[in-house]
Amino acid sequence: MVNEHRSGPVRSTAAREAILDATARLFHNQGYDRLTIEGIAKEAGVGKQTIYRWWPSRGALIGECLAEGRLIPVDFVVPYTGDLSGDVEAWLRSVLAILDEPQGGALLRSLVAAATEDAGVGQHLGESLGVEEHLGSRLRAGIRDGQLAEDAPVAQIGRAILGAIIVESLGREKRDSEGVVRLARFLFAR
Repeated sequence: MVNEHRSGPVRSTAAREAILDATARLFHNQGYDRLTIEGIAKEAGVGKQTIYRWWPSRGALIGECLAEGRLIPVDFVVPYTGDLSGDVEAWLRSVLAILDEPQGGALLRSLVAAATEDAGVGQHLGESLGVEEHLGSRLRAGIRDGQLAEDAPVAQIGRAILGAIIVESLGREKRDSEGVVRLARFLFAR
């Protein structure tokens, strides 16, 4: 008889799904500040040790939920119409539409709080919104098309726009989505 010892735990698909579903549900209902591993375990019907075996922190759980599109839609594609400013504005408006939903600002503030615990959350947020891949690709096309300076710092421009979105969401007063749109228009005006 052969001993088929495995190194490390085998994930149960059902338990994994239950944990991620519970995390997303509680995150949306309670926000990051009130989200606990104990609460997730209870909601998912698993032990805390099961969660910690797979994810080192609640931030890591949030990061995986983000990567899988459980918290916000993934892959915000930037159109390519030939008008760089208009294309970036169209992408930006689709991102800002999430924040305009009733709990959108609270969701983004919770994601920022989670990113302070786990840097992967911030990376997953940028990936989910298409900052690096889609916006970066569109900005590089803008350079190729002569709509953006050849030495334009593409990655930094994308992060600056994401930063403006985040800073706008951190204020608890009435948000001004149009202010972020005006900023993007200014950046790409020729």
